[in-house]
Amino acid sequence: MRSSLIIVGCFVLGVFVGRFNSFDPMLIGQITRLILILLMACVGMNIGCKPDKLRGMAQMDYRYYLLPLGTITGTAVGAVLCFMLMGTWRLSDYLAIGSGLGYYSLSSVLISEVRGAELGAVALLTNVFRELFTLLGAPLLVRFFGPLSPIAAGGATTADTTLPIVVHTSGTGYAALSIFHGVLCDLSVPFFVSLFLLF
Repeated sequence: MRSSLIIVGCFVLGVFVGRFNSFDPMLIGQITRLILILLMACVGMNIGCKPDKLRGMAQMDYRYYLLPLGTITGTAVGAVLCFMLMGTWRLSDYLAIGSGLGYYSLSSVLISEVRGAELGAVALLTNVFRELFTLLGAPLLVRFFGPLSPIAAGGATTADTTLPIVVHTSGTGYAALSIFHGVLCDLSVPFFVSLFLLF
């Protein structure tokens, strides 16, 4: 819980600093990328120091490798429920937004090009909030739903931005599964988003 509060505090501080100072967005993007690369390197070193964790991952139940399918299916079910509760747009629009799986930089662009800026903005915010929810809620997710829950919640982000928090809360033994899950979800995003935008 403490780590979640630190993350929230850093986010709020960033919003405050960005609001009252002018920064070059390109520079911010480059810094973010460098920090992400450093985080990935730290996760890799952590895994490399404990090769027994990787061996344990290789011996995990094969059903864990169906997790990406469960994440994609569960997200689609959630999108259908949102459509039934709100019904502001077509069902295919909800499914396209959900199919972003946290990959906001790609899905929001694809949706904006086909459906317009409004729906693209909704897709962007939906996927950003998914990532933030995973970063902030991972400790509670693990406590109440088990070590696989932050991986499922993170969607496509579990191969990069949410990987450190998954490793921290679920354990090093889930790092390889998290990367595998994130990569497969990443690959599914352009296919499913484009598919649902056809309808």
